[in-house]
Amino acid sequence: MLRRTSSPAIPWTIGLILAASLGCGGVVQESQETPARPSRHVLAPKMTQDIDEFQGDREVVVPDVEISNPYTGALEAYEPIKQQLAQLNIEHSVELFHALEGRYPKDHEEFMQRVIRENNIRLPEPGKGFEYQYDVDRHELVIVKSKPDDDGS
Repeated sequence: MLRRTSSPAIPWTIGLILAASLGCGGVVQESQETPARPSRHVLAPKMTQDIDEFQGDREVVVPDVEISNPYTGALEAYEPIKQQLAQLNIEHSVELFHALEGRYPKDHEEFMQRVIRENNIRLPEPGKGFEYQYDVDRHELVIVKSKPDDDGS
């Protein structure tokens, strides 16, 4: 009499061999080079420390939010709000300087060194055709229209 013996390890082994052989055809060898990661988020604005001294010879722009379309209102508000936040940041930093020193920065150079550079303040780049300037007499950051030759026109 022929006795049939079945080992439970044989079907499992055959299944493992089949799975490995089918899976090996689709293996992609990974590159040894690590892909470069972006240094910052795509939606993050470019930042600057470029603040000139206000001379009073250019038009000061007040960044008011004006929404003309309810569907694109958030996009219309982005640039003015970004500029308002930059102004508030500088106003706060200048007031902290005043509280610590008992005076405001005496000139543009001291403002840039003691307020901007020492605190590593970076402002979002103003919109095209605009630039930041510091008004020493009023102790505030203003946004002015660029000269025609300054904005690349």
